[in-house]
Amino acid sequence: LNGCKLTTTCNKISIFKRPFWWTIVYGIAFSSNAALEYEARIGKLCKPAPQATRRRHFEFEPLSTTALILEDRPSNLPAKSTEEALRHKQEYDEMVAEAKKREIKEAHRRKKIMKERFKQEENIASAMVIWVNEILPNWESMRSTRRVRELWWQGLPPSVRGRVWSLAVGNELNITHELYEIFLSRAKERWKSFGETGTENDTEDVGVSLADREASLELIKLDISRTFPSLYIFQKGGPYHDLLHSVLGAYTCYRPDVGYVQGMSFIAAVLILNLEEADAFIAFANLLNKPCQLAFFRVDHSMMLKYFAAFEVFFEENLPKLFHHFKSYNLTPDIYLIDWIFTLYSKSLPLDLACRVWDVFCRDGEEFLFRTGLGILRIYEDILLQMDFIHIAQFLTKLPEDITSEKLFSCITSIQMQNSNKKWAQVSTSCMSWINI
Repeated sequence: LNGCKLTTTCNKISIFKRPFWWTIVYGIAFSSNAALEYEARIGKLCKPAPQATRRRHFEFEPLSTTALILEDRPSNLPAKSTEEALRHKQEYDEMVAEAKKREIKEAHRRKKIMKERFKQEENIASAMVIWVNEILPNWESMRSTRRVRELWWQGLPPSVRGRVWSLAVGNELNITHELYEIFLSRAKERWKSFGETGTENDTEDVGVSLADREASLELIKLDISRTFPSLYIFQKGGPYHDLLHSVLGAYTCYRPDVGYVQGMSFIAAVLILNLEEADAFIAFANLLNKPCQLAFFRVDHSMMLKYFAAFEVFFEENLPKLFHHFKSYNLTPDIYLIDWIFTLYSKSLPLDLACRVWDVFCRDGEEFLFRTGLGILRIYEDILLQMDFIHIAQFLTKLPEDITSEKLFSCITSIQMQNSNKKWAQVSTSCMSWINI
């Protein structure tokens, strides 16, 4: 726009100061008189508005704004005509008005976010009091009540999350802290043996090959470096690197028949962030002993097919259009579900949102994992319907990072886990019977 210069200021137009680079960029060498004349002219234009007319729209000042400085043409160019000057003035006023409108909108958006954050913090604080003083002391009698289930759905306060997870997962394996220390010591001896000789000297764990144990140890080392890399706490030198290594190593000694499977590091890491080391191991071992997790981590193909078949029953029931779109490309659930189930969504979703999914998973069990998957598909249904096989697979492997808990749980709520009056457990059982046939 002739006669207008765009510059960034702090809330109001300030006097334009010429840094040294300005004269270099524009190739203009101002004489001292010309510079004074220029700055005087700009200074008149940019006088601050009187205090009485200052904007009162905000409770806090915006960090920055975009303003336009209306200038006359340089003296070496023909002066603007009256018509042109009026047109430029009108365009200038429109641009400033639009900038102010955007500024007001952004300020309101930030204010809304702040209010929501304060409200969320207040809700968490009040919920924490209820969990600590009422629910946890009476866990067995209150855990299944309607009030607790509704409060649970809203998300657990971080301060009680680990404790509730531990209670919900349980300890059917009767693992003690002392037993964890035994398997941790055994793992350390094994690492030392591998480190010194490159081979393992003991002959325990009959039925598990040396190659399998070596592969587990190497895979643990590799996988830890790729666990929540953006947090920089599990990588070598990070505060939780050794702890995660210990929990995973102890598990491979505790369950050599399962060993280490890629994806376990994410589950262990989430538990470590919410529990003490030994308690994290106890929850980890018991969680992986659940039927669904055991089927996937032992790569039990028949059981995995059962889960995929049951998932597709509810997929077709809730999202028929998207279901048939996937079928037209022969896109099967294993392409995207395996990664989601292996890591319990902790790799696919933002960490805070994944923890919220874990909250309800600990309440509802495996059914909620597949319900969450359908909720994700519902969020992006319109987008996925426009994609082909390759793009769908890529999209579901790496979900957008801007997904919110409100949107996801709203979509999860809309998913009905009932087909012909049969619930998840009944459908999955019937799927198992016809798969065996």
